[in-house]
Amino acid sequence: MATKVMIRKWGSSVGVVFPKELVEKKHLKVNEKVIVEVVREADLKDLFGSLKRKMTGQEFKDMVRKGWS
Repeated sequence: MATKVMIRKWGSSVGVVFPKELVEKKHLKVNEKVIVEVVREADLKDLFGSLKRKMTGQEFKDMVRKGWS
């Protein structure tokens, strides 16, 4: 189950707080060890902002099809 959490600073360390709903759903207990997979949230502006100019859907399809022949 993926859930969004915020990294917080505690003294010289950092940590995360799990939402109550997740704790209840997964029956998590204090001092229980868990495995956490870290995936950074993507900024889609970097992906979609890479086109130099705006183009219509048809122009985009035509550009892609040029490489098919």
